[in-house]
Amino acid sequence: MSIKSLPKQVKILGLISFFTDFASEMLYPITPIFLTSFLGASMSLVGLIEGLAELTAGILKGYFGMLSDKIGKRSIFVFGGYSLSAFSKPLPGIFPRIVTVIFSRIADRIGKGMRTSPRDALLSEYSKNNSGAIFGFHRSMDTFGAVAGPIAAIIYLYFHPGGYISLFLIAFIPSVIAIYFASKVRDKSTVVFSKEKFDYKDFWKTAPKNYKIILILLTIFSLVNSSDVFLILKSKYITHSDNYAITGYIFYNIIYAFSSYPSGILSDKFGKKKVLAFGLLIFSFVYFGFAFNNNLLLMFIFFAFYGLYAAATEGISKAWISDIIIPRYKGSAIGLLNSFVSVAVMIGSFGAGVIWDKFGSTAPFLVSAVVSFVVATIFFFMKDENRVQVLSKS
Repeated sequence: MSIKSLPKQVKILGLISFFTDFASEMLYPITPIFLTSFLGASMSLVGLIEGLAELTAGILKGYFGMLSDKIGKRSIFVFGGYSLSAFSKPLPGIFPRIVTVIFSRIADRIGKGMRTSPRDALLSEYSKNNSGAIFGFHRSMDTFGAVAGPIAAIIYLYFHPGGYISLFLIAFIPSVIAIYFASKVRDKSTVVFSKEKFDYKDFWKTAPKNYKIILILLTIFSLVNSSDVFLILKSKYITHSDNYAITGYIFYNIIYAFSSYPSGILSDKFGKKKVLAFGLLIFSFVYFGFAFNNNLLLMFIFFAFYGLYAAATEGISKAWISDIIIPRYKGSAIGLLNSFVSVAVMIGSFGAGVIWDKFGSTAPFLVSAVVSFVVATIFFFMKDENRVQVLSKS
């Protein structure tokens, strides 16, 4: 399926994600430096801010997914979420205070929590037997922004060393472009929501068995899918170089960006379950490799495979869910997945840090490799279902 044949609204949502991630990833790597070097914050405070921010986003993804189902609207949450994130970004540059950074970061994550699940539900509603391609395209655009943002920040700081305050202001430019495109987002007019009272408990009781299995298995996997910070730290441990570690991470994002759309197309052709399970096997291979690797070249090879894993899982899981849930409950279904995964990754990241401290850097990677292999195997043997509808309470 060519990109030209994708629905216009899907392309608009892709552009929004590109410019939003461009802005976000310009600031993400420099915010801890700004906090510690310029504002005198401790590392524990930095960790607390990030923890609160991500927890906020994780919880709200489920709530706003459900709310978009309840009122039968997606676009208002998309526009509101992206706008809130955009206007929060330049605040630390205008008022360089620790409290401003905290407010900005949490407001940005509230915006993410507000928009993510309604946006994913809207993407699924514009699909016609091509949900894999649609979610793959969106992940590609999102990740291209994640590549371009840090590169732009590095180039700017090369010519303006220490210009962090200005960078917060510059990041507002792509954010404004994202708001413009967000104002063009429209709900799927052909989707008709039931007028009966929304009951979240009914959704869970009548949800397809496969949905519940997917949710449980991906939550278990997320408990060992710790923050990518650990991959960067392990890479630094291997190479003894910050530059090599960061370059490896950027390389992963490039592979991820270029592979997401083709992976989505493959999932439409051969099935989401097979592609997702294969992606988890790749994850297991990568983490097993990182556990014992001490070679620079192999590190880059593993990062390349890590990009393939992300392309085969991130968007594919949502595409799979969108195939087995009717429009009435898509926001809730995807929102639950987003929330469970976000909270599980937070718990898993803390656990990985504890295991690293107690048993060394090899141990957490081995645990992740083994658990992900088991989850992938279960997915392979899981009975595949075609589109299944959630029944409403009669």
